[in-house]
Amino acid sequence: MRTRDPAGKKAALIDAGLALAEEAGLGRLSVDKIVSAAGVAKGSFFHHFGTRAGFLTELHRAFHDRIAERIDDAIAGLPPGRDRLLTATRAYLDGCRADRAVRALLVEARAEREILAEVTRRSDQFARLAAPDFAALGRARPAAAARLWITMARDVAVAESGADAVLPELRTALAEYLDGPG
Repeated sequence: MRTRDPAGKKAALIDAGLALAEEAGLGRLSVDKIVSAAGVAKGSFFHHFGTRAGFLTELHRAFHDRIAERIDDAIAGLPPGRDRLLTATRAYLDGCRADRAVRALLVEARAEREILAEVTRRSDQFARLAAPDFAALGRARPAAAARLWITMARDVAVAESGADAVLPELRTALAEYLDGPG
């Protein structure tokens, strides 16, 4: 079904890209497949994204924007510390479980040179958000601890995606990391 609404076309392209990435990964995502699945002309794709790399960057950005919104909603009003960090992480993990194409956007995106800057920017953003929590926990190197936390949480999200289930053992082990030595 074709749409004349420019915002609707862009959203349809993003939705199609997420669905296709879930099925075949980012490496097999072609412009032709995306526009066909979205029901829009190829010109609309290039109008909105410029290049395939621009599209992959926007796909990654849209995924993480939704995750960031979930996290912000979940931690609103919570002071920095263990509870806020665990609440944010649960929101992240649950958001990843609810979204499509998690494996492609968390693992494969790191192999796409064209979007590596966006991947790095998002990891840094989430680490900056978590650093005050580690400072409140008394960690000597809160920024470094936050970076490690983000990497571990991402690995739990990828494992849960592969298992198509919440993995309580991994979530508990992640939480136990907070109780370790500073």
